[in-house]
Amino acid sequence: MDPQHLNLIYLIIAAAVATFITRIGGYVLITQMKQIPPRLESALNAVPAAVLTTLVAPAFVYGGFDVAVSMFVAFAIALGLNLSTLRMLVIGWVVVMLIRHLVL
Repeated sequence: MDPQHLNLIYLIIAAAVATFITRIGGYVLITQMKQIPPRLESALNAVPAAVLTTLVAPAFVYGGFDVAVSMFVAFAIALGLNLSTLRMLVIGWVVVMLIRHLVL
C-alpha cells in the first residue's frame, strides 16, 4: 500500500478515536457528578446556540444574496409566528428558490 494512503488511514483512525474519547469523556464526567454546577449548566445550555451560529453564519455571509435574504425572511416569519424548525426551513427553501428562479 502507498505510504500516503496509509498515512491518510492513520489520520482518519486517529480523528475517530479523538472524537470518541471527547464525546464519551464528557458523558463520563457528567455522570460522575452528583450535581451539575450552575456555571457548567449555563455553559451547556449555550452549546446549541453556538453550534447553530457556526453552521448558519458562514452560509449567511458567503452564500450570496439569495441565501441571506431567505435566511432573514425565514427567521423573521418564524419569530413572528412562533413556527417549528421544519416549517422555518421550508419557508427559507421556498424563498431561496423563488429568488433564484424569478430574480437571479
